[in-house]
Amino acid sequence: MRVFNCDHCGHLVFFDSVQCLHCGSALAFLPDVLTIAALAPAPQDGADLWRRRGGRGGSDYSGRLYRMCRNHTEHQACNFAVPANDYAELCVSCRQTRVLPDLSEPANMGRWMQIEAAKRRLFYSLARLGLEPAPGRTGPVFEFLAEVPGGPPVLTGHHSGTITLNVAEADDDERARRRIALGEPYRTLIGHLRHESGHFYWDQLVRDGGRLEDFRQMFGDERQDYAAALEAHYAKGNDLGDWVDHHVSAYAAAHPWEDWAETWAHYLHMIDLLETSASYATEVTIPGIYGAQRSSAIDPFASPAPDFQSMVQHLVPLTLLLNSLTRSLGQPDAYPFALAGEVLAKLRFVHDVVREAARRPAPVAAPAPQPAPAPKQNVKKNSKTTSKDVR
Repeated sequence: MRVFNCDHCGHLVFFDSVQCLHCGSALAFLPDVLTIAALAPAPQDGADLWRRRGGRGGSDYSGRLYRMCRNHTEHQACNFAVPANDYAELCVSCRQTRVLPDLSEPANMGRWMQIEAAKRRLFYSLARLGLEPAPGRTGPVFEFLAEVPGGPPVLTGHHSGTITLNVAEADDDERARRRIALGEPYRTLIGHLRHESGHFYWDQLVRDGGRLEDFRQMFGDERQDYAAALEAHYAKGNDLGDWVDHHVSAYAAAHPWEDWAETWAHYLHMIDLLETSASYATEVTIPGIYGAQRSSAIDPFASPAPDFQSMVQHLVPLTLLLNSLTRSLGQPDAYPFALAGEVLAKLRFVHDVVREAARRPAPVAAPAPQPAPAPKQNVKKNSKTTSKDVR
């Protein structure tokens, strides 16, 4: 994630910021231009409208008008703005959520806010990659569900364009319990969302994008029985063989679909790390007996775009530094991964698929913006199941 500057005073601000601590301006993220902007109330133009402020203390009255997302005005749970000519009350990220947990339960409110914050980061990454939003394309929709006493368990997964997440994953203790029980070195909300988005984009870019045969050569044949493959994977316990030589995670070895989704998620990890590093103009020097090796930040969104190998060459020393810093604080490795040659080949495949999709023209024009339906709440027993449950 890049860092931002207040476009009114120039002070450093961040993706989640709602106010500039230097000049006091209200801030919002503008999804149509993918930046943080200072906004000023514009009651003369309409109720609840805001306009971008000009630089250095003025007001730019030629700027575009916006409204705050309804989840901001009602719950302080979003910092995305909505263009004034978009009739939806929810921003382009929040409107993707179709089912919420019962927000009358106090714990669910905090869980939902954390999950939406992670989802906005996913939206940003996909948008920067040219995958979302794009004319003629639609992103996934989301259902954030809480388990109900007496009801079936809520399984995190993807099915037919809908991503389901058990909101208990927002609780640090529960997420840590599941991570340990499943022998995982890494388990986060953003990791879940990135993984599940991989299943969605497999349908969009591989299955429907003419890349099935290439995929099968790289990842294996996805037509093998999925349920049986998962059952066999979990039956192995800790005896998972030489997965590290072929897969980015142990879970990726379960089935080609999961191999793709784990690799896709890791590609998004890599892109986000590199963009953050470039925002801070990071240079890493690795000492060695044959002399120091210096690596300069690579912006994955630079023009011209860097090649895959250049990005990997900076990722390696960057993650060495990152893990050394977290160990210095007595924390586990922030980046608990080792990328074997076969894993790098799979990451390059994802990279090529993404770059190809970003260049491909959309098949149809986007429809005119329409009001998004209000999300429903799962206050009754939930019977949701998915065909690609991952945990």
